[in-house]
Parts: sequence; structure tokens; C-alpha cells
Amino acid sequence: MTSPTDALPEGHPLLSPSALPHELPDFAACSDADLAAGIRQGMAEQRAEVEAILSSPDAPTFENTVRALELSGALLRRVAAVFFTLVSADGTEARQALAQELSPELAAHEDALLLDPRLAERVAAIDAGSLSGEDARLLEVLRQRLDVAGAHLGGAEREELQRINGELASTSSAFTRRLVADTAARAVLVTDRERLAGLGQDDVDAAAAAAVEAGHRAADAPAGEGPWLLTLSLFTSQPWLADLEDEALRREVFEASVGRGASGENETLTLAMEIVRLRLRKARLLGASCWAEQALKDRSAPSVAAVEELLSAMAPRAMANARRDAAVVAGTGDGAAEVAPWNWPHLSARHAREAFAVDTAALRPYFELDRVLTQGVFAAAGALYGLTFTERPELARHLYRPGMRVWEVAREGGESVGLFVGDFFARATKSGGAWMHTVRDKSEALGEKPVVFTTMNVPAPAEGRPALLTLDETTTLFHEFGHALHGLLAEGEYPSLTGTAVPRDVVEFPSQVNEMWIREPQILAAYARHVETGEELPAGTLEKLEAADLWGEGYRTVEYLGATLIDWAWHTLTEETVDAATADPAAFERRVLTEAGIDPDLVPPRYGTGYFKHIFGSGYAAGYYSYVWAEVLDADAVEWFRENGGLTRENGERFAAELLARGNTRDLLESYRAFRGRDAELEPLLRRRGLTEG
Repeated sequence: MTSPTDALPEGHPLLSPSALPHELPDFAACSDADLAAGIRQGMAEQRAEVEAILSSPDAPTFENTVRALELSGALLRRVAAVFFTLVSADGTEARQALAQELSPELAAHEDALLLDPRLAERVAAIDAGSLSGEDARLLEVLRQRLDVAGAHLGGAEREELQRINGELASTSSAFTRRLVADTAARAVLVTDRERLAGLGQDDVDAAAAAAVEAGHRAADAPAGEGPWLLTLSLFTSQPWLADLEDEALRREVFEASVGRGASGENETLTLAMEIVRLRLRKARLLGASCWAEQALKDRSAPSVAAVEELLSAMAPRAMANARRDAAVVAGTGDGAAEVAPWNWPHLSARHAREAFAVDTAALRPYFELDRVLTQGVFAAAGALYGLTFTERPELARHLYRPGMRVWEVAREGGESVGLFVGDFFARATKSGGAWMHTVRDKSEALGEKPVVFTTMNVPAPAEGRPALLTLDETTTLFHEFGHALHGLLAEGEYPSLTGTAVPRDVVEFPSQVNEMWIREPQILAAYARHVETGEELPAGTLEKLEAADLWGEGYRTVEYLGATLIDWAWHTLTEETVDAATADPAAFERRVLTEAGIDPDLVPPRYGTGYFKHIFGSGYAAGYYSYVWAEVLDADAVEWFRENGGLTRENGERFAAELLARGNTRDLLESYRAFRGRDAELEPLLRRRGLTEG
């Protein structure tokens, strides 16, 4: 068997596990060439390891087959964690091109392992009745994984499946590459300072800094001298729209956002339609009528019909609320602005200021990033789970960009849990949105503790200025840290079962629960202090925010449901319907929304097909419903916390022990019943979203 030393030079930075605490990778020491060589050698090593498993003359057992497969591929896992962190968070053109090159190779590698009939035969021969606990669960999950992967197919069908998987990997990488480029290219350049009226100085400074990074402005240009660059987030509705007073500029920003992927050298719709057709071909090969049916085989949702039932119950009620909200804002202020998508955020914010005395823009000085993180996010985790966070600046120099931060996380008594890494600021090479991922997962079998990253796209402040968050960004930080806690508090033997390795449609549940602590009075009082004066939020602000909570909820729900319906529609196409739908994606998207009772001219979906990275560049295909599916659990769990005293160690310990620590070592719905004492109920979610009536 080939060893890494045979193929990689002695000085290769990933030749062996990192010597840094908890094997934090030394990103700064890795070149793209190092990563490419490491991935290819890692694949070769794992192939050799698996070949030894499959060609063994010994009768198959859990130890020599299932556990051995689980622990194979150490080099590949180590290098891939570094590479895909960089592709998403610092995806230079060269790295995006390399990802497009390597993705089909990695897909072929996984197929070669999972579709080898010898593996299916050995796994089928193992007596599940002789196993218990995590061993039994690992065998169960592996058998399900083999079935979903197509291990039951015959030779010709396996070859066709492998071709499809390679094409999907390549096309998805190309979609992401084009989308990142188009999002950067369509950022709106402003040369007249007066057009930025309404933006706070920090936002203006961030736009100036973005113009410098994009090469539109000299780094030493005088303050107040343009141009300024309004960068685009992944969402349809951009954060700038709430504050900009210039309606024409609001429309320009909005149209730049919704135009992504529609035309030009970075057009993505053609790629998206090819992905839709490839997934349908794959589903048919695997015995499903559509991709959604295939995708649900390893999810918690029981059927296509069950998902459609939930969506159809919510969409008409949410749209009715959105229409009522639109009628309200149409009559506010001077009434001059049309209630168009580019005007809604501005009019909605104005209405909130007037009706609820809530000015979210004016609240930003109270949400300084470092204080929100340490006195808010970390403090809540300490109160619930007894965790402490010690910053390790000496480790940050091993990361891939200046300004990133590292904390060591420990339990009471000093036992180290793992590392938490924050990459908070936007850059042109970073994919849009926010996410959590791990580069090391909790595993007793491997002796590893988690190394967890949270990545966001907060506009970088001007040098010497504090980073101020919007209320939405504060929510995102608490949300993503909920995912981080799922990774940090994981317990278990096998890395593929711990932390967030749960079915896609319930992975959002713990992160959504963590949002509840944003407005916990003792937490809010600690972190929400004016960045200059240190004063707490003005008296009554929390009550005003709570009174305003349902304002605009219909609009936000429709935005989300619109994107969910688009995802579901593309992935419930059949052989009889796919050609007509993919011939005109824009018309199909519009028809899907209107037939569901949504008016896209009033409330556009959160993502349009051309820039829906979740489903065409990531793993959420036929899975964007997951947020609301998981929110059923979330809303029900939040009621339990409130009924049982809220932010207490006892409550935190119960939630951690029955849910966060369990990961996929047992079925998550079983874990939920152990935590709650029953299945989740829908009513709390409907109340939260104001959908209990018409």
C-alpha cells in the first residue's frame, strides 16, 4: 500500500496531523498545489485501505468492515477539510477552478468505494442483532447510505450513475464559481455621495473599503471621496435597501441582485437546468420518480406529500399577512413610494419606527460585534452549558486571512472541549451568506476533539472603527453559534455520527433554538450596550421589539416559502414535465409561485433560480424546506424552555445531553422525544409566525 511519504514530499504541510492544538490546520502553510497533491494522494491511500478491507479472506465483521471503513481515509479527510474551507471562505479564481477540476474526481472516488458490490455484500452479511449502541447505529446508517448511493444497482447502471455523479459534481462547482463571480461583478458602484443618503457612516466606510478591495478606489483616497461599492449578499433583498433614501438606487441594487446568473459570461441558469435534469436521471436510476422522493430516503420527513402539506398550509396564510402589511405601509408617510420589492424594506423599517418606535438602524451602535460575541453568544453558552472561551491569538496567525480569531472552549473545571474559529468579515473571494462547518469532528475512536468554524459576511469596518451589527446579523451570529454548539458539545465514537451529521431537514433545529437567547433580559443587558457610551438599550426597547416581532412576519415567511417552493418544484419534476419546465426557467418559477398563491411582484422569493446556491451549489437540493421543518421542533422546544425557567444550567444540561451531544448516534426525533417527553406540535410554530388565523 502506498504511503503519503511515497507520493508527498517530506515537507508537505499536511503529510501528518497538525501539531497545533486539537490539530488545527496550518492554513497559512498550505499552497493550492499542496492541497491538490494531498487530495489526490489521500484518495489513493483510502482506495488502498478499502481494497484491503474488501479483499480480506476473513469473514466480514463489524470491526473488520464497518469500523475499518469509518476510520479509513485520514489523509483525505485532513486535506479536504482545509481545501473546502478555503474554496468557500477565500475562493480565489484559482481555487474555484481547482475545485471544479477536483470535484468530479472526488465524486468518482466516493462512487468507487460505495458502489463496489463487494462492500454491499460484506455489509449485508453482518449480523445487526449482535450489535448495540453506536455500533448498531453506524451499521444502520451505512446500510442506508449504500442504498441511497445505489449499491444495489447492476454493472451497467452503476457505470451510468458514476457518469451522472461526475457531471453533477463538475456542474455544481461551475455554478458556484460563476455565481461568486457574478455577485462580485454586479455590485453597484456609486460615484455621488449624496445618493448614499440614509446610510450610517459605518456603512459608507464599508462601501468605500469594498471599492478599494475591488480596485475602484485608491487605498489612500481622501475621506469622502468616492467611489463607493454596494456589495451584494446572497439574498434577493439586500441589507442596503432598508436605509437608502434614493429610490432609484434602491431599485438599481435590487435589480442587480435578482439579475444574477441570468445573462452574460457568468450566466448560471443553463447550469441549473442541467443539474435539474441530471438529478432526475439519477433519481430514476435509483428507483424514484423524482429527485425529492430520492432525497427524502435519508431525511426525517416521511414523504413528498408530507412536505407539500406543510407548505400548502402555510403559504396562503403568510401571503394574506404580507398583503395586509403592504396595505399598511402603502398608507404611511407621504405614500409616494410604490410598494415594490426594492421599496418594501425601506417602507417597512419606516413603519416600524413610526408604529412601534423601533429604529433598527439606530440600534446598530448597541450591537458591537466583539461584545455581542463575548457578552452575548458566549455568555449564553456559559449560562446554559458551563462553557468558557479563552482567545488564542497565537493560533490565528496560522489561518488564511488577517482578522480571523480563535478561542479555546472548555468546560467547568478546565477540560478542553475544542476550538472555535470566527471568520466574520465579507470579502470578494468569500461565498455569500453565513455558515458553520468543522475541520475536525468529535471522535473517541480517532482521539479527536472538534474544531468548529463560523463564517459570516459582515461588512468590514474602516480601520480603527468597531464592527457594528444589524439586528439581523446579531440573529445570524446566535444562529450559527447554535450549529457550533452542536459540533462542540458532540459526544461519540465515530466522526460520521457526531455533531451536525444528522438528517438535512433537522440540522437547523439546534441553531434555531439558540436564537431565543438574543432577547433573554440578562443576556441582552450585558451585550447590547452603546459602543461609545456603554449605556444599555433605552428603557422599553425590548418590549418594543417584542411588540414589533410579528410586523412583517408574513413578508418574511413568504420570502422563505417562495424559495422553498421553487426548490421543491424543480426537484419534483418528472420525465413527463421536465422538458417544458427547463425550457423557460423564469416562466416556470413564476408559475410555481402564483399557483401556490404567492405574488412575486409584491414578495419575491428569498433566492431566485439563477442564484440559489443552496440547491445548485450546495447540499440543500429538495431540502430548503428543512428550515421550516426544523422550526416545528424549534418552536416547540422554545416553549419547553420558557415553561421550565429559561436560561438555566439544568435546562441546558438536559438539552445538551439528549440532543446536542447525541448527534446522529440515535435518530434525532427519538432524541427529541427523550428531551420533550412527546413529539413536537405544529401550533407553536403557527403562533410564532402569526399564522393561526386566515
